[in-house]
Order: sequence, then C-alpha cells, then structure tokens
Amino acid sequence: MLKHILRVAAILLVLVIAVMVYLGWPDPARVPIAQVEGQRPKITDPRRQYIPTMIVANAVGWAEGQMPTPAPGLAVQPFARGLDHPRWLYRLPNGDVLVAETNSPPREGGGVTTLVAGWLMNKGGAGVPSANRITLLRDADGDGVAESRTPFLTGLNSPFGMTVMGGYLYIGNTDAVVRVPYTPAATRITAKPELVVKLPGGGNHWARNLLAAPDGKHLFVTVGSSSNIAENGIEAEQYRADILEVAPDTKTLRVYAAGLRNPNGMAINPVTRELWTVVNERDMLGSDLAPDYLTQVELGDHFGWPWYYWGGYPDTRVEPENPALQEYSKRPDYALGPHVAALGLAFSNEVRLGGTWGSGAFIGEHGSWNRKPVSGYKVVYVPFAGSGFPRPGAKPVDVLTGFLDAKGDARGRPVAVIGDSHGAMLVADDVGNTIWRVTARQQTAAR
Repeated sequence: MLKHILRVAAILLVLVIAVMVYLGWPDPARVPIAQVEGQRPKITDPRRQYIPTMIVANAVGWAEGQMPTPAPGLAVQPFARGLDHPRWLYRLPNGDVLVAETNSPPREGGGVTTLVAGWLMNKGGAGVPSANRITLLRDADGDGVAESRTPFLTGLNSPFGMTVMGGYLYIGNTDAVVRVPYTPAATRITAKPELVVKLPGGGNHWARNLLAAPDGKHLFVTVGSSSNIAENGIEAEQYRADILEVAPDTKTLRVYAAGLRNPNGMAINPVTRELWTVVNERDMLGSDLAPDYLTQVELGDHFGWPWYYWGGYPDTRVEPENPALQEYSKRPDYALGPHVAALGLAFSNEVRLGGTWGSGAFIGEHGSWNRKPVSGYKVVYVPFAGSGFPRPGAKPVDVLTGFLDAKGDARGRPVAVIGDSHGAMLVADDVGNTIWRVTARQQTAAR
C-alpha cells in the first residue's frame, strides 16, 4: 500500500511540475520592446516565474574579417584584439587606455542555483577564469589601433572600475577599493595595492565600478545586490544595491543612494553636473518587466529595490513588505527596456561623434538571459535635450549592432563604453575579446 501511495504521489508531483512549466516557461514578450523604453514606459502586470525563462545567446566569437555594424555615417575598426575577457575601460590623462581583463570570482556553494548560473555563464561566454589583470594599451602614432600593450597591474581580485584621483590609481576589486601610486605615462605598476575600504563580496553582481566625484576628494562606488529580490534576507544586502560614497583620506564610506538592484556604468552629466548611472533591474517577472534604466542619482535617493520598481510598483514576492517606502521610491528618468543588461555609460562630451550624436548618452547593453526574445546585445544612444535630461518622447537609437549573427548566436557582447583622447568611442567586447573603435566615417583614424 505504501509503495502505491508513493507512486501516486510521485506522479502527482510530476504533473504539478509539468503544469508549472507549461504555464510559466518560457515566457514570451507580449508587447513590443519599444513600448517599454523611454520616459513613460508601459508597465504591464507582472507574470511571476517559478522556473525562469533562460534564453541567452550562445557565445561563438567573431570570424576573421567580421566586425560589428555601425549606424549610418559611422565607421568601426578594432582598437585591440586578442584580449582576455575585457570588461571595463578607463582613459588615463595622457591618452593611454586601461582595460580590466576580468571576470566573476569563483562562485561559492552548490545547489541548483549555482549550477544554473554556471551554465548560463558558460553559454554566454563568461565561464572563463578571471585574468585579474589591468592592461595598458597605447596608440602612439594616432592611427586608431593600439600598437603596444603592457600588463599594467596584476594580482587583483576580479577588478572592474578604475580612476585616477589625487596621485593615485583607484581600482574596484570585487571585495574592496584599493589604490596604488600613479606616475603619469607609466606603463607598469609594481607597487602592492593599498586597501582603502572593504566592500561586500560574494553572491551575484560581482563588478564594482568607480568614478571620481566632481569635488576631487570622493569616489562613487557601485555595489550590486547579492540576489534577485533579497530572497536570502535583507540583512545579506548591507551596503549592496547601493552607490556608495568613499572618502579615501579617512578610508570611510557611506550610502549615497540606495534601492538600485545592480548599478554599473556611471558618468557626470555635462549639463546638470550630477551623477548618472545605468541599472539592471530584477528578473523573473516576465519578459516585459522590469525595465533596466538610465537615471540621475542624488544624495539620499532610494529607487525601491527590492520592494518596488519603476517608482512604486510593488513586487509582491518580497517579504517582509515595506509599504512606508512606496511613496519615497524615486522613479528613474529613462527606461532602456527589460533585461537589456545595461552596463556601459558615457556622455557625448566624452564620445564626440558629432551630428545627431552631439547631445546624449551612449550605453553598452550586454544582453539578456531572462527574456524571449533576447534583448540588448548592442550599443545605443539616448538623445538629450538642452535641459540635461532625455529628450521628451525619444527612444534609444542603435549605434553599434551586429553582435548577434543570423542564427542568434553572440559574436560579441558590449560592456564598457568610453571616449578616447580624440573623441572616438571605444567599446569593450568581452565575448569577442576585442575593443572596438567607432568614429564618424570621414575620420576613421585620428590625425
């Protein structure tokens, strides 16, 4: 009798799982992605997923002679090839370019979640060990190609953001902000990095970006959440899902802004002189939610994570609830569409392509894993008005595409976006192991 009961229970369990899969996986988008972009995106009802939609483009790399496709009037060429998972870029004062060849640190623990995360990373081209290296690239003859590269700083721990301030080069390791003395035009640093402040590590969202504040005395530091919606408890999210403000002189930090699930690229808006960032929003609410975004960030802002998204829409999965926060959750300035994985950010005072690209923001979209069809996998441009905010009614404009081939496989995935010393756009491609250089067509090489 017991065996019979167990068999029936097993059959019922299989049926329940099959029904859950049928009802919730994979979840196709039901509205055009353009409706979930811009200043007033369409926020549809959430479709909670118990089994996540997992569609990530297979990483295949670039064949000989292949390159991304630039927008009309622009041209592209490789600035540097053969790198080891280049993720982030920084232009030094003398025009040299630093590239963080880096990846996620080894993930701790086991279980289904870790296995799925590892599968997704391998499929998407992020399964390689971290080189833990910052490399210096130099284009001395100004032809738009780096003819020399030097291991600038090694022995780091999944480094990401870099910035020079007050005679030091600061680096965002996954678990700390460190610094080394910086000598202008140096091609190698052998000094042991000095600890500035420790940062929470582990979990999801390992990358720590840095930006020097306009006062020249503080650093902005991005720290993404360790989870999707604080499912491991809000206590595990201390100093996470935040932009921190670090004072290197006193080696202290404070929360500058909170409720940002995974902020990455940061830049100072040339008009407002305020901090702006791009943020990756939460997963498993369906292919139409929630939009990743571009926004201005001010001291004391809270953008709602994990309890709310897009300025007050509640995420009923989160426990305990926090109703008092709803009216104070800041609405972002501009939606980039769901699951695009916005990482890179640069304004047009740095990337100077002229013409229609003369006033706005360039954004590197790494590409989705939790949407059908996939989104992102390109560099886009958001036009800005003279007010220093996105132009009313404007949608993102494609700048650099072709990272997906005709089969939907990923030849590359864009991450960092910066301007070089001539105003050309440099794009780090961590699957193609290349840095691409984009210029106005009549100026394909610097002069």
